[in-house]
Amino acid sequence: MKGRVIAVNKAEERGISKRNVGQGDLQEGWGLVGDAHAGDWDRQISILPLEAMALIPPSIRSTISDEDYTENITIEGIPLDKLGIGMKLKIGEAEVSICHIGKEKPKEEGRPYIVSREGRFGKVTKSGRVNVGDLVITLGSE
Repeated sequence: MKGRVIAVNKAEERGISKRNVGQGDLQEGWGLVGDAHAGDWDRQISILPLEAMALIPPSIRSTISDEDYTENITIEGIPLDKLGIGMKLKIGEAEVSICHIGKEKPKEEGRPYIVSREGRFGKVTKSGRVNVGDLVITLGSE
């Protein structure tokens, strides 16, 4: 399956919204270079499929700003059921393996509401550049 990168987002410190920087380098075993959440752990990179936005209740949708990113890579075009744990993705030049869907403690408002429930979190398994507009290709499960 194929989709597209809609935004590449980062923040230099935790606890603030990320901003769309248009492109970035994913480093194997680390994450998005320059992002505060990158590191040697199993949530190096966060991905939000825009298809998940349809799952947001109307009362929460009103608390979400279009530019209020909390994920590193925003994608569209691949159904949620094709983005399960263990799926490998080629995103631009890089490759990522999905390790988690959502977080242990869901958030109750804003964009974190959906990212904490439907965001895909994983490890960068192959370094490479990612740009807005790049293809996202499912490579199969591990």
